[in-house]
Amino acid sequence: MQLQDILYSQGFGTRRVCAGLIQQGLVQVYKENDDLAPVVITNSAMELEATGLRYRVQGVDWEYFEKAYLMLHKPTGTECSQKPSTYPSIYTLLPAPLRQRPQKSAVQGVQAVGRLDQDTTGLLLLSDDGQFIHQMSSPKKHSPKVYEVTAKHRLDAQQVQRLLSGVVLDDDPKPVRAAACEIVDADAAALHLRLTLTEGKYHQVKRMLAAVGNRVEGLHRSRIGELSLPDDLQPGQWRWLRAEDLQKLRAKAI
Repeated sequence: MQLQDILYSQGFGTRRVCAGLIQQGLVQVYKENDDLAPVVITNSAMELEATGLRYRVQGVDWEYFEKAYLMLHKPTGTECSQKPSTYPSIYTLLPAPLRQRPQKSAVQGVQAVGRLDQDTTGLLLLSDDGQFIHQMSSPKKHSPKVYEVTAKHRLDAQQVQRLLSGVVLDDDPKPVRAAACEIVDADAAALHLRLTLTEGKYHQVKRMLAAVGNRVEGLHRSRIGELSLPDDLQPGQWRWLRAEDLQKLRAKAI
């Protein structure tokens, strides 16, 4: 694969822009687990094996990924939209190459797998793999998602049981029933609870608590499937998903 095509596939601009970066000596390449120092390449048409390739573009190190799979610690006050209405877009938290990765569709770059409200924080997945996005988003997969909830009022045992048994979300045109599959850390004096859902209805956690006469004051998604948000990933930070991370996600996508 030509080096200019590798950079193009990774979102560094048009092929002409990528060729220019290379010809100006702004690109160095090296291999994974290679002890040799990065080598400057100025021939944009040089053929290279993309798998395992690492490269440095204008001083920033990257690794080649045929498809991008990311996790982001979504901060509060951000929207999961390319065209936000009020708050900054989560996509501004990502470097340009991830926002510019070419796709066959009109929308370029990685896309969020589902959405979190502007005031909800926590684990958000992004990818440019349409099949992966569909798999993780499909309600038929029943992938469990864990939310840390801060309620306005203390929940009693009856409210907790109603959430587990299922409550009717009657603010829909066609009222539907929604239930938590697990609630922990909740008792008669609880303002905080950990709630697990296998569905993904619009504003579901907020609507469920409203249905039992309560209100969500804080909401944080801590886990999807078996993949937990790392303690060292701060709000606004992102990282690549590795093979073991994807295995954890797919293990519970049933």
